[in-house]
Formats: sequence, structure tokens, C-alpha cells
Amino acid sequence: MRSMTAEPRFLADEMLGSLARWLRVMGYDAEYARDMRDDDILRRAVEEGRTLLTRDRELARKAGERGMLLHSDDGVEQLEEVVRQFDLVFNEERTRCTLCNRDLVPIGPEEASERVPPRVLERHREFLSCPSCGRVYWKGTHWAGICAHVNEAIRRASANRGPH
Repeated sequence: MRSMTAEPRFLADEMLGSLARWLRVMGYDAEYARDMRDDDILRRAVEEGRTLLTRDRELARKAGERGMLLHSDDGVEQLEEVVRQFDLVFNEERTRCTLCNRDLVPIGPEEASERVPPRVLERHREFLSCPSCGRVYWKGTHWAGICAHVNEAIRRASANRGPH
């Protein structure tokens, strides 16, 4: 169970769409600022109470305390930086839609049957769906790789955290 303090909410700039998706997998609200001017990105971060994640030094400087400059080009290292900075945890039950950032809702196999391949329906009974875009999710063979990616970032963040 997470603490009662407000969870961090993120706004990833155009260079960090992949990072936004990984944060969503972890269960965090991470919007993606695509095709937006810097001033609009900054305004949105402030209005929505989001931390701006960016690799752009000037944009991070303008964002001040509302921004976080990421140093790495590597996806695992970027996720590690954010996990370490915000002490994030992976909550599989809170995974959000990787496309549109909405909370997922459970659906039954009947409802999923017209939106997933027949072989998936034969092997899985638990499905989640996005109420916004309709995408259906299930913990297939790819899920182990997803968990490994996230857990590697968490392991690295923990190992590199050092004394407080």
C-alpha cells in the first residue's frame, strides 16, 4: 500500500515517450508532451501539478523545481534516474494504459473475446482494458520481459542510491 502523500505525476517531453510508457507500466500517471512548445509544456506541468521530465537542459532550467533533467540516453538508466529520485515502486495492479495513460479496468474473457486473438483467449482468463482507447492487456509471455526491465531499473536505483 502506498503512503497517503500525493503520488508524483509526470510530464515527459517529446524525447522521453518511451520513459512515459515505462512509468505507466509501473502504475504512475505519466503524460507525454508531444508536438508542444516549451512554454505550453511548462504551463501544463504547473497547471496539472506534474514534474517535467526532460533531457533538454534549457527546458529543465526554466522548469526549476518543477523539472528533472535526465542525463542518460538509455531507457533503463532513465527509468533508474526517476525511480531513484522519487523512490518509486512497481505496482503491477496499478499498471496504466501504455498508450493513453488511463487507469485500466478488469474485463472478462467474454468481453475480451472480440478484441484478442483466439490463442490468447485459450491461454488467459484475466484481462484489463482501457476505457478510453479500448486496448486490451493480459499477462502473456511478454510480461516477464516487462517485469525484468522495470525490476532492473529498480535494482540499479537501489544499488546507486547510497546513504541518505
